[in-house]
Amino acid sequence: MKIVLDKCNSKKIIAAKLWIEDGSRADPINKKGIHQILSSTILRGCGPYKNEKLAEIVEAAGANLNCDTYEDGLLISLKCIESDAYKLFPLIGWMITKPLLQPDQIELEKDLTIKAIKRQKESTYQLAFDGWREMIYADSPYGHDPLGSINDINKISRLDLLKVADSLIHRKKFLVISGESLFNIYDYIKDSCAFERLKKTNLDENKISPNNKKLVSLYKQKKRICTKGIETEQVILLLGKATINYDSKSDLLLRLISCYLGYGMSSLLFKVLREKYGVVYEAGIYHPIRENQTPFIMHASTTEDKAILTLKLLNECWGKLIDNELSAEELDLLKMKYRGQIAHSLQSVSQRAEHKAHLLGLGLKKDHDKEILLRLESINSKEIKDAANIYLKNPSLSVCSKNEVIQKIIKEWDLN
Repeated sequence: MKIVLDKCNSKKIIAAKLWIEDGSRADPINKKGIHQILSSTILRGCGPYKNEKLAEIVEAAGANLNCDTYEDGLLISLKCIESDAYKLFPLIGWMITKPLLQPDQIELEKDLTIKAIKRQKESTYQLAFDGWREMIYADSPYGHDPLGSINDINKISRLDLLKVADSLIHRKKFLVISGESLFNIYDYIKDSCAFERLKKTNLDENKISPNNKKLVSLYKQKKRICTKGIETEQVILLLGKATINYDSKSDLLLRLISCYLGYGMSSLLFKVLREKYGVVYEAGIYHPIRENQTPFIMHASTTEDKAILTLKLLNECWGKLIDNELSAEELDLLKMKYRGQIAHSLQSVSQRAEHKAHLLGLGLKKDHDKEILLRLESINSKEIKDAANIYLKNPSLSVCSKNEVIQKIIKEWDLN
């Protein structure tokens, strides 16, 4: 486990973020959701503390302790005041080295996760997104939601969880601690018995999921449109592509494109779909940070009578940077917006720690953002257009709406 101390003015608040390599992408084929169940259950008892005592320790300190499952990793988060840090840090170690995984707590988390999946299925946007993800990634590591599937979750046993829990010790880990006073924290963690097993364990390639190294051949698309027919007054349209790794040199160019299309009231989607034509309830860009083949999705929510026009406008917006270069004024504004976007995402001590932990987990330097901002100065409009032509041509469409509306959209899509 690599420990990074990030000294900053945090008004006596400390945030610790531990990134553990491999998240839901490492779920076995027939156990989708096992990392989600594990990450939630290790919060319900670890080391010498059962569920009630662990909750009491955290709540008495007014602290926040969470574990979240992402596609590329697990993230343990702790936020507390400086004076409680030494009392609470061992909990992070125990969650990895000695989770209790009590049967009653496992069943409770399985039940809560199944309810969360059912709630998701009530969302038209989620249905459209699930369809797009399945169309693009199929049964590859990125092909399912971190929550998993109900059928698979019902099959997960305590023995299954114990095996995955044991593998956490052997995975790469990066602990970033952000705060004002970090005196002796490194030595305290190093000497804590809660982290003892981590000091004695080497990375064992045989105990790490085969999915976590080279995520290749994910793009298994066989068609360019998928649909989900339900009784709803809404029409959800998702237009997107699987693109490139976050550590790719061209990723910054796609980040700028996503910022131009969907960030703020000066974005192209807002100006065209909301201000000029008024055809959508909501529109935006989904372009997360991923270790491999990042989704780049333009999404919009509209009504039946405006669905065809919305699709035409989405196609026009998508093609704008493929067909045209930005003007000098547009490029200057875009760079300014992107700098502001980075600054806004790193305002709090928790955001700082989480971002650095995520970067390290993806194999990048903790000062990656500084390098990006330096490179930003020299980027020109031609580079952005070239990236759009390489990575964004021929997007795929996912639709969720009534069947009769879907048929009209399919006919319009076939004309493209």
